[in-house]
Amino acid sequence: MNKPVSFAVIGCGHIGKRHIALIQSMEGVSLKAICDTNPAIALLADSCGVPFFLSCESLLASGIPFDVLSIATPNGFHVTHATQGLNAGKHVIIEKPLALTVSEGNEIRQAAIRNDKQVFCVMQNRYSPTAIWLKSLLDNQILGEIYMVQVNCFWNRDERYYTPDSWHGKKGIDGGPLFTQFSHFADILYWLFGEIEEINPRFFNFNHQHNTEYEDSGIIHFTFREKKGAGSFQYSTSLWDTNMESSITIIGQKGSVKVGGQYMNKIEYAHIQDYTPPILPEAALPNDYGGYKGSAANHLYIFENVLAVLKKNAAIDIPIEEGIAVIKMIEDIYSFKNQ
Repeated sequence: MNKPVSFAVIGCGHIGKRHIALIQSMEGVSLKAICDTNPAIALLADSCGVPFFLSCESLLASGIPFDVLSIATPNGFHVTHATQGLNAGKHVIIEKPLALTVSEGNEIRQAAIRNDKQVFCVMQNRYSPTAIWLKSLLDNQILGEIYMVQVNCFWNRDERYYTPDSWHGKKGIDGGPLFTQFSHFADILYWLFGEIEEINPRFFNFNHQHNTEYEDSGIIHFTFREKKGAGSFQYSTSLWDTNMESSITIIGQKGSVKVGGQYMNKIEYAHIQDYTPPILPEAALPNDYGGYKGSAANHLYIFENVLAVLKKNAAIDIPIEEGIAVIKMIEDIYSFKNQ
C-alpha cells in the first residue's frame, strides 16, 4: 500500500479526539470521516474538513472510502462497531477493552478472519520504557525464578467522571474498573507472566454506591498458570481528588524490582544480582482529561504499528488473541462475584 492509510473515527470523547489529533499530525495518513451520536461533534468534523455521521451504519453506508475504522466508543459498543467495520471491509483499531466478554472478543476475531482484515488492540502501556524493561528482565530470566508479584492501582474517579448523563458507571456498557480504568495493568500482568489461576478475589464499594453499578475496589490473589509464583492485584477508584499510584513489585530468586509512580512509569527499586539497572527514557505523560487523568499517552505507537502492518507487512504488536486473553483474565476474576 503506497497511498496514505485513511481513517474514520467513531466515538469522539477524550480518547477519540486524541485519535483524531494523532491522525492529523502523522505523515502517510489521512482522516476521511468522524462519527458520534452527539450532534455537537459536527463542529469538530467541520474544523477537520471531513463529513460527520451520527451512526456507524450511516458512516459505512455512505460509500466514503477509507481503510481503518478507529473505535473509541463506550466499551459495550466495541463488539458491534468492530464487527460492522470488519464486515464492511475495514481494518479496525479498538480502544481498551477489546470487548466485555470472551465471546464478544471471539466474535470480533471471527469477523476479522472471515473478512481477511486486521484488528489492532489499544494496550499502549506496553510501549512505556518501564514496561519494555520489565519484559526484557523476564524474557532473559535476569530475576531467575519468580516468587511473588504485586500490582497496586490506586486512582481517583469521582463526580467529575461519573456524571449523570454518562455511560461511566453503567455495568452493561462500562463493565467495571478492571475493564475501564485498570485493563492496561491487567494487560501488563498478562504480558509479563501469562495466565493466572487459583483466583481468590474480594470486592468492595466504599464511596461509589450512588454512581456506579459495580465495585470501586478489589483485592485479588492468584497463582501463575505457566510459571511458579503467586501474585496479588489491588485496585481502587475511591481515592480522594487525584490518582496516587500504579505500581508492580516483582520478587525473584536473583533480585527484586518495583516500578511505580502514578502510572507505572518509574523505577522505584531495583536490586538484582550482577546487574545494574539502565537509565530509561522519560515516559510519556498521562492522558489528561481535565478533572482526572489516565494512563500514558502512548497512542502514537499504536498508529505507527498500523502503518507498518498495512504498508510494510510488519507483525501486529498486540494480536487480538492477546486482547482476548486479557478479557478472559478479567472475566475469570469477575466470575467469582456470583459464587
